[in-house]
Amino acid sequence: MNFLFIVVGLLFAALIAQLAYLQILHGSQLKAEVNRTDSTVETNNVQRGMIFDSTGRVLVGNKTHQAISYTKGVNVLSSDMYRIANRLGRYLTVSTGSLTRRNRADYYLASPSRLKQVKAQIPNISQDTASAAYDKELQYLYAHPGSFKLTKSQTNDAMIYAKMSGAYSLSTTYIKETGVTSKELAEVGEHLGEMPGVKVGTSWTRDYPYGSSLKSILGTVSSEKVGLPDNKVNQYLAQGYSRNDSVGQSYLEQQYEPVLRGTKSQTDVEVSGTKIMKEVKKYGGQKGDNLQLTINAQFQKRLQSLVRSAESGAGGDSTGVYAVVMNPNNGAVIGMAGVDRDPSTGKVTNNALGTINSSITMGSVVKGAMVSGALMDGVISPSNSTLTDMPITVGGTKKASWFNKSGSADMAINASTALEVSSNSYMMQLAMKEAGFKYSSGAALTMSPSIFSKLRGYFNQFGLGVKTGIDLPGETTGIEGASTKSHIGNALDEAYGNYDAYTTMQVAQYMSTIANGGYRIQPHVLGSIRGTSQNGGLGAVKASVTPTVLNEINMTPAERKLVTDGLYDVVHGTNTYKTGAELDTIKPEISGKTGTAQTYYKKTETVTLSLASYAPSTHPQVVVALAMPNLNYNAEDNNMKLAKQIYSAYWSMVQSTSTANSGSSTIN
Repeated sequence: MNFLFIVVGLLFAALIAQLAYLQILHGSQLKAEVNRTDSTVETNNVQRGMIFDSTGRVLVGNKTHQAISYTKGVNVLSSDMYRIANRLGRYLTVSTGSLTRRNRADYYLASPSRLKQVKAQIPNISQDTASAAYDKELQYLYAHPGSFKLTKSQTNDAMIYAKMSGAYSLSTTYIKETGVTSKELAEVGEHLGEMPGVKVGTSWTRDYPYGSSLKSILGTVSSEKVGLPDNKVNQYLAQGYSRNDSVGQSYLEQQYEPVLRGTKSQTDVEVSGTKIMKEVKKYGGQKGDNLQLTINAQFQKRLQSLVRSAESGAGGDSTGVYAVVMNPNNGAVIGMAGVDRDPSTGKVTNNALGTINSSITMGSVVKGAMVSGALMDGVISPSNSTLTDMPITVGGTKKASWFNKSGSADMAINASTALEVSSNSYMMQLAMKEAGFKYSSGAALTMSPSIFSKLRGYFNQFGLGVKTGIDLPGETTGIEGASTKSHIGNALDEAYGNYDAYTTMQVAQYMSTIANGGYRIQPHVLGSIRGTSQNGGLGAVKASVTPTVLNEINMTPAERKLVTDGLYDVVHGTNTYKTGAELDTIKPEISGKTGTAQTYYKKTETVTLSLASYAPSTHPQVVVALAMPNLNYNAEDNNMKLAKQIYSAYWSMVQSTSTANSGSSTIN
């Protein structure tokens, strides 16, 4: 008995010691572990924010669908999901087009009886780890495809099983998010008790009630099936996303993903083993905020139609047409449209993004920046800017203005008149002066290659050859030609716009800088971020985009007037050789610069037409920039015909001419 008492005493002492070890030394740690495993937060997605145009029209909305979803429980086995998938497959039909060979094999092996049969065919598999054994089982099935053929109904169940398997503990995935029939909803709902984790709910897909003409700018959202993009999966997971969440894949949807995504609902889930004991909604979630753009949807649709119509009439080797309409005083993009054309097939496709990523040799349209640079460099001044337009001959090469190729129309012109008649000779002489080169007809051109960086430096100040900063990803800087000594003759081409290539958005920013008095403003398509009203429409403004000045042009009022007078005279001047006479009928009156570049498509000589303009000439409120690359060499006035149509649409759809004449810069 004494011996037994001693043994019992020792056992009690050991028990007390163990309790002390658990309770005193590690009590808080173990308590936290119990809470962690028994209490988990389940999250669910909310509606994505919508995108509206400047007038409140819905450009991107959310279309609600009845959906069947599955929330994977804690420690759920593949055999459990196999059973649920087979049960759900009785009532629900899903698309099986994306079912892979691996999906089929996983489903086949999820059956305990079939798994046992496969194991029996593989020698010594019991000695392998679970992972190695499963790999062998898969390889056996792949080597004997005839042994695991699935019926039509089993294929349906296999697809459901694959979707379930893609979820992780307490995450929700859609089994069928669109196209659920009334019969399927009723039958699934009736048998929910037999299928733990299966729920009847709603899903959302993006809807475009105003058409898809702006879709290339608005961007796209990944489907639940695609989930997070591979190149950013870790970044998104760190931000609280699930692997099968939908995210913005491109352009505005991607650029403003943090605003549009919203915040997920949170539900506290208490579990015991594999069973969910209690669910308490902790946070109902918050729908994503809405974007209101500066783009007018009605005008944008008309602008895209005009651009496409202009392209259809171009023919030849035309490779596209692009147009940007912008408020020069705040950088708001009112419309941006474009089409690409394949000359070999004649196929035309919408490409509004071509305005920010298609680099084009624009021609004389840039001469306003060239004259401004010469004024800032001090080689001419408002009181001393007269030079003689004449053919320029250097090193055996002759270059001349379009109206004076033979030298029979030599004439003295100042900077304003040089813009009015689009004098190439005047611009080349400015470049030589800026390089410190004294011109002598027929002599070698010995300018330093540094002239390239000087000319480009002034062009950059206006936005030509640099990114505009627009709030859309994928913008390009344009294309710079070679700047070596062997290419020094191209510096003269650079002076009148026939060398480097720019985007249409850069041309719009350049002309806006002149129109607003010398401020290069960052263009933007987002106007404001807004909440949601009780009726689901636009709510209160949470943040507004304010104009961002990237740099200011250092010119005196007299220097600016010399340039703006020249741009006015392009359209309204009295010189016989003015280049914008056809624009004289536009009301309110406009100022601008036409452009014609000698270009090539493959080995065929073509012409590229462009235009940069603003209206009204006093108190400018709108800028129109356009480019039409690789037209037939004898093409004439296509750019001005298109500009007249764009201005007509703008004044009738966006802003009244009476408001414009009052000097207001408000966009309605």
